[in-house]
Formats: sequence, C-alpha cells, structure tokens
Amino acid sequence: MSHIEKLKKIIDESDNIVFFGGAGVSTESGIPDFRSVDGLYNQKYDYPPEEILSHHFFVNNCKEFYRYYKDKMLALDVKPNTAHKALARLEQMGKLKAVVTQNIDGLHQEAGSKVVYELHGSVHRNYCTKCHKFFDAHYIKDSKDIPLCDNCGAVVKPDVVLYEESLEDNTVMGAVNAIRNADVLIVAGTSLTVYPAAGMIRYYTGDKLVLINRDETPMDSLANLIFHESVGELLGKVI
Repeated sequence: MSHIEKLKKIIDESDNIVFFGGAGVSTESGIPDFRSVDGLYNQKYDYPPEEILSHHFFVNNCKEFYRYYKDKMLALDVKPNTAHKALARLEQMGKLKAVVTQNIDGLHQEAGSKVVYELHGSVHRNYCTKCHKFFDAHYIKDSKDIPLCDNCGAVVKPDVVLYEESLEDNTVMGAVNAIRNADVLIVAGTSLTVYPAAGMIRYYTGDKLVLINRDETPMDSLANLIFHESVGELLGKVI
C-alpha cells in the first residue's frame, strides 16, 4: 500500500481529525513563507522582520511598523487554495474537528472552515488600543501612516501576536484540547521550530501522526506517515 493510499485509509476511517498548519499551507495562495529561502526573513529591510514584528517596535516605532506591516503582511487579495478548500470539505463531511493554524491570513475561514484556532491572531481583527473599537483589515490598509481610531483617536493595533507577546489563553486551551483528543493529527506546512506553537503537537498521544512539509522537521521521527511535498497537491489528491 502506498503512502497516499495509507493516508486515504486513515482519513476514511476517522471522524476525529485535527489539522495543524503553518506558513506552507498559504504559500500556494501567494503569501510568502517567513523562513523559506525566498521568504520575508531573507529579504532586506532597514530592520530585521523579527525586530519590526515585536511589541517594543510597535510601541516605539509605530510608523515604521505599519509601513512594513501594510506592505508585507496585509495580502488582502489572496484566495484560499486547494489545501484550505479540502480541509473545509473534511469538516463538512464530519471528519475534521478543528484546524489549528499559525497563520494570520484568515484563509481557512474564507474557504468555509468553522472551527479554527488562530494561534497567532488574524489580520482581519484590529482594535483601538484605548476604546477597543473594532476595525477590519481594509481600514488598516487604507489608513495613512499609523491607523488611528475614528472614535477616540488612539492607535489601532492588529489582533496578531507579536514577538514578546503571549498567545491568547482561550485559543491555546481550545487548540490543546482538540489535539489531545484527536484520533488523527495532520501537521502540514510548518518547520515546527516556532515555539510555543510547535510544542503543541506533543499533546497528541495517538498513533496516526501525519507530517506534510517540503523539508524535514524535528518531529519526523515521531510521525507515522511523512510526505515531503506540496500541502495543496497532496490534500487535493486525497480528499
């Protein structure tokens, strides 16, 4: 039996699948991977992306933060790819219980997924730092320099987890519980090097761990099935 046939069998026989995804799930939609050879971390800017996307930089150099953020992080014209659509289909079939994602692009929801734990937040949620009024991503994109609240005039901040900030407790708890209770865990498009998110897959105690990633990961030795290929192409074949 081939690996693809094994994966099909695993999916066919389970109604308790959890999907854990990283940047590689969205690269096929045209969103760059932060750590790939041609990803954002290898491009040249006045400051390293790790510094720009930090809490202290947002507070102390907000104009420069937003110049980078609006240019590189707000890809509002991208669409869900085959992977997003396949996962939404799995959920509709009653097989997929949750998507846990490190991405902030909202493409899983746009594809139709309902239960999505966004570990690092979403570009589509933005709040005034003073009165907490909500603003969508287009308000941020269309603002001049620093987006300010139209109610109280304070700075608006994206609901994304910056470096030096903690993950949101309820999101973490929901993700951990889903992974802990899963029959099948499919991990895809992630190097599994970004913590604390990457450490969450250690809560999985089952024997159907599937890894899909272009490169090797630190967790390969724990996997029951490994695919070094495109997430969308593989899921498109299987689902």
